[in-house]
Amino acid sequence: MSPLGRVLVTGGAGFVGSHMCERLLREGYEVLCVDSLLTGRKVNIAALDGMPGFEFLSHDVTNPLYVDGPLTHVLHMASPASPKDYALHSIHTLKVGALGTHNALGLAKAKGARFLLASTSEVYGDPEVDPQPETYWGRVNPIGPRSVYDEAKRFAESITMAYHRAHGLDVRIARIFNTYGPRMRLDDGRVLPNLISQALRDEPLTIYGDGTQTRAFCFVDDLVEGLLRLLTFDTAKHGADTPRVINLGNSEEITVLDLAARVIASTESRSETVFEPLPIDDPKVRCPDLALAKRYLDWAPAVSMESGLRETVAYFKTEMGLVPS
Repeated sequence: MSPLGRVLVTGGAGFVGSHMCERLLREGYEVLCVDSLLTGRKVNIAALDGMPGFEFLSHDVTNPLYVDGPLTHVLHMASPASPKDYALHSIHTLKVGALGTHNALGLAKAKGARFLLASTSEVYGDPEVDPQPETYWGRVNPIGPRSVYDEAKRFAESITMAYHRAHGLDVRIARIFNTYGPRMRLDDGRVLPNLISQALRDEPLTIYGDGTQTRAFCFVDDLVEGLLRLLTFDTAKHGADTPRVINLGNSEEITVLDLAARVIASTESRSETVFEPLPIDDPKVRCPDLALAKRYLDWAPAVSMESGLRETVAYFKTEMGLVPS
């Protein structure tokens, strides 16, 4: 085993998961990527296939999970993550949050491994506080169409902390805010892939609601850096004051209308905007308070949106066949 350790990453063939696998390998860890490929894609990890220290296991984490050999870390990143995906796979999303997290925690406990849960800003629901600190308990509709993801992640956080309290498991929880970058699916259904795809086709950009709702977009490389720092964070230095839950995202809050304008500029599109009704329970604001990330992880996003959009648009152009691959 590598001196740094062997890391199991559930959802490792997904958008963020594949970037995380790549970064861990680059740092010198061994990586076991586990994915059912329900929303993950084998192409995301194609460049890692055959690399020393990398393994892939096709497995649905809602089923019992056991692997041979030691593990030093378990990163539970598996879950449908876009409204389109978790609407299509609603019950499975709940199972991944409940059964999948339970199975991943059980494996970490059996191996004596550190556990990191990739949670989400969705646990804050449609917040009445902006920006959202980790102490905010959220405003979630438990029976709305988005609740299958919101409540799955809220349960995942709860059982993760229960394992910490009952078994002394070393756990960390990352509440991940809107993330973008290469390897997002064209049909992802989230706002940025939608807008970029439409702009590159010179189609009208669809704005839901009046476009004044806000989001804060973090480039995937910045997020992965934050996840790595949270994973390797020495909790012993801070004792009882150690935070187990930390927001990761970008604190530059922009409106969806502003985002659409930036996408049009970055793609040099002739698109205009059209407006559709706002989906049920769509949050009006979403922006992280990053005070804990800055204090404990010495982390803040470094990639500008202009630079991040440039890379993302270039990737989408290749995916859409607009430039040679």
